[in-house]
Amino acid sequence: MEYRQVYDSWKSDPEGFWMDAARQIDWERPPSRAWFDQGPAGEWFADALVNTCWNAVDRHVEAGRGDQPAIIHDSPITGTRQSLTFRDLRDRVARLAGALRARGVGKGDRVIIYMPMVPEALEAMLACTRIGAIHSVVFGGFAARELAVRIDDAKPRAIIAASCGLEPGRIVHYKPLLDAAIDSAAHKPDFCVILQREQAIADLIPERDHEWQAFQQGVMPADCVAVEGNHPAYILYTSGTTGQPKGVIRHTAGHLVALNWSMGNIYGINAGDVFWAASDVGWVVGHSYICYAPLITGATTVVFEGKPVGTPDAGTIWRVIGEHGVKSFFTAPTAIRAVKREDPEGELIGNYDLSSLQAVFLAGERADPDTIQWLEDRLHLPVLDHWWQTETGWSIAANPFGIEHMPVKKGSPSVAMPGYDVQILDDAGTPVPTGTLGSIAVKLPLPPGTLPSLWNAEARFRKAYLERFPGYYETGDAGYVDEDGYLYIMARTDDVINVAGHRLSTGAMEEVLASHPAVAECAVIGVADALKGEVPLGFLCLKRRVETGNDQIAREVVALVRDRIGPVAAFRTACVVERLPKTRSGKILRATMVKLANGEEVSAPATIDDPVILDEIAAALRDAGYPRQQG
Repeated sequence: MEYRQVYDSWKSDPEGFWMDAARQIDWERPPSRAWFDQGPAGEWFADALVNTCWNAVDRHVEAGRGDQPAIIHDSPITGTRQSLTFRDLRDRVARLAGALRARGVGKGDRVIIYMPMVPEALEAMLACTRIGAIHSVVFGGFAARELAVRIDDAKPRAIIAASCGLEPGRIVHYKPLLDAAIDSAAHKPDFCVILQREQAIADLIPERDHEWQAFQQGVMPADCVAVEGNHPAYILYTSGTTGQPKGVIRHTAGHLVALNWSMGNIYGINAGDVFWAASDVGWVVGHSYICYAPLITGATTVVFEGKPVGTPDAGTIWRVIGEHGVKSFFTAPTAIRAVKREDPEGELIGNYDLSSLQAVFLAGERADPDTIQWLEDRLHLPVLDHWWQTETGWSIAANPFGIEHMPVKKGSPSVAMPGYDVQILDDAGTPVPTGTLGSIAVKLPLPPGTLPSLWNAEARFRKAYLERFPGYYETGDAGYVDEDGYLYIMARTDDVINVAGHRLSTGAMEEVLASHPAVAECAVIGVADALKGEVPLGFLCLKRRVETGNDQIAREVVALVRDRIGPVAAFRTACVVERLPKTRSGKILRATMVKLANGEEVSAPATIDDPVILDEIAAALRDAGYPRQQG
């Protein structure tokens, strides 16, 4: 079947489509139907009984593939490689789950996981799902205050952490951050389990803290506990959360069905293949496509502890793909831009055998056409953008490589996936004509695997996602659909700027800036202007070994925007900077840059990769005459 046939088959019979997809999952009690009209946004497979860990691990051992690698851990920072088979993983997860159960952790209890990119992080996640506990992974190294907020919201029975995480050239000591968070939180966990890493052995607090190996000695391994289809598998707090947390819930059954469907149909991955999502378990990509989806499918997942550049060079990505036989690779555009900046001609690609690779998938930040073209020219393989959110857990729009490799339109993540009826709405909630910029919304119900609500915050869920456009899920993104049904994500709704009454996309301007041969990465923000309301301001990171002067490049990109978008854009200023402020997952902190440019008070967001960058941006803004007096 081609994509259009598959999508139409869903649209004509959603119930039958998802019940058919559900047959690929092992059920303790199969669902009687797919859709249940209950809860604030509906639920999927709610009356089933099922276990995530069984479907991700045990069933592959039972099927005779126990000796197949389940996890490959590659750490260029420590110079180590490790492989765990499905049998190894089952035994280790069952033992950890048994130890948690022996200490009183059971179905419905919450467990916070605060770990770096090591196999034990996945073991902890799977051990929780094995016994019906609800895990909440917090990005390793998150500030103590932010961790404390999550402790108070999730109220965990236990916390599983590592003594440290490793970054190029430095050790991040997790244990002192954990201790400070517990001290300041109103809720106290019953106990903590600490994985001691040799790079930094942490002091343990008697009675509360248990060393990883000692904690598991002498316990009976735990069997899988079947839970209801609408039992939460995990809570994931969204990036940038401060104050009142925003915990996305993922129900167990819909999560299994949707992720299993996505691996074959979107990524072209089947049992026995090797898949690498270069993210972190602290983010949704790490949940969906490092831990769960590959293992549910019976594929091998790569767990990578390193960076795209600097561990040791811009060839690291290609080394990992070549060494481990990666078939599909999933990363953020910002990682490719970092590689392109350090190795503009892609010379290091030629050092590795990439014959196993069938496609590269990009998500997390808008993939500019220049980055896609750069990869295509050097890999001679499909480079496919796709778009989804923490809230959805899997692709809203994608090029369904496993069904049909559709024509690529650079700048578009392609077409809506089954389950998503995507609409472009004006401010009144009315669908707009083809090609018109508007708010992107999804007609309810959302498909399996998406959020049914927020943890302890149903009213906030309704207000944040359902109230503005009744009958729709509001994505918070702006864009348009072309005559072929291809979706274009142009900006967050907040990043559509109003210049003298004209609604303009900062993403469209970034596309123009990125096309300049000297530009490695860029961002455009809207800043306050007394005359026009808002005007765009550009930031440029240049490629290495560029000989043209910064002022000349800035003049050239201003001319490019004027030529391709027009004088209406009022684009007159571009600042050259060494780097852009980003979250650890690679998203550019545009809203923070807007505040700096407008002279508002700014505190470093909890998710920022390096707070020092804000000082560099502030200095560049001062040199450009910002903030400006209004009025």
